Amino acid sequence: MLKWTIIFLVVAIIAGVLGFGGIAAGAAGIAKILFFVFIVLFVISLIFGRSRL
Repeated sequence: MLKWTIIFLVVAIIAGVLGFGGIAAGAAGIAKILFFVFIVLFVISLIFGRSRL
């Protein structure tokens, strides 16, 4: 999941540098969504990982 976030972040940065506003906004939006999903899954895994101890 983190791999996809990094890929979309790099695509958004490259598109932003080249000036393709629509592509940059789309890729950045996907990167944000994947980032927050990854953070939520990480927190959930921490909580359930600690409850098993």
